[in-house]
This record gives sequence, structure tokens and C-alpha cells, in this order.
Amino acid sequence: MIRIGIILGSTRPGRRGEQVARWVQERATARGDAEFEVIDLLDHPLPHLDELPGEYRNAHTRAWSATIASFDGFVVVTPEYNHSVPGALKNALDFLRAEWRNKAMGFVSYGGVGGARAVEQLRLACGALEVADVAAQVTLSLATEFENYAVLKPGEYAVAALDGLLDQVVAWSAALAPLRTDAPVTAA
Repeated sequence: MIRIGIILGSTRPGRRGEQVARWVQERATARGDAEFEVIDLLDHPLPHLDELPGEYRNAHTRAWSATIASFDGFVVVTPEYNHSVPGALKNALDFLRAEWRNKAMGFVSYGGVGGARAVEQLRLACGALEVADVAAQVTLSLATEFENYAVLKPGEYAVAALDGLLDQVVAWSAALAPLRTDAPVTAA
């Protein structure tokens, strides 16, 4: 069965991403067409690029590599910080290369304008990492999708958008599987 990781892309205290990731996981798990698991970056403290590419000497890099290698695709839950991507998320992407290759990725973002600017930057990184980013996207405005800017209360259109995103991530993850099995993961 296809395995999809739901990456919680913020490590900031007070983050709203935990409730967004839970919402994604609950909706995704009810589908039954793939296995879904939350990957919290707080559980993978990665210093800023402390090794040469492909030389996994440190335990934190080996653990991160094994985690990412075990999934067929991803849904990234990301806030937008200062019109950009959270540093911890960008660092987590940059830590690896081969483990991302030929996998699908979708984005659920949140922020003042729904996190759209962060996702646009993440799409550029996906291209460099040879990740197939799906077209469907979920943007959650803090003003309309969070009660009192704090508690997630997604509207029906957000639920429908998430369903479409999950359809695409699962389909693309399955479609890319032959490329992953033909080319074993090796450090770049």
C-alpha cells in the first residue's frame, strides 16, 4: 500500500500546524487507499546543514533519511513566515536529495493569505529535488479558517480542496512507484 507522510513543517512554539496536520490525517485516514502518518519536524531536530551531501555520518541525518525513504509521497503542512517558507522546513528538504526523488508532494498551507507565497517557493525546491508537486493545493486563511485566528474550523470548500489534493498525491505516488523501484535510493 502507498505510504504518505504528512510533514508538519513548523517547529515554532504556538504553531497552528499541529491541528492542521491532525485534520489532514483524520480526513486522509478515512479514505483507505493509502497509509498516512504525521512526520513532525520537532521529532527530527536537524542542525543547519552540518554534513557534506551524501555523507550521512550523523545519527540525526541517518534517521531523517530512513524516515523520508520509507514514504512514497508527502503532504506538507506549512505556515507562511515573512512571505516565505519556515527555515526548519527548508532545512529538512535540503538535508537530503535522493530520498525525495520520484515522489509526489502536495501542500496544505496557512497564514494571513493562506500561505500561498510559501507554497510557491516550495514548488521551486520540489523541481530541484525531482519531486512531483501536485497542482491541487489547500490554503487556509487565518482570518476565515481559524476561529479567533487560533482554532482550525475549515469550511466545506477547504474540505473539498483537501480531498482533491489527497486524490492527486495518492495517484501520483502510485504512478511514480516504478521509477523509485528501478532506481534505488542512494546518497547524492
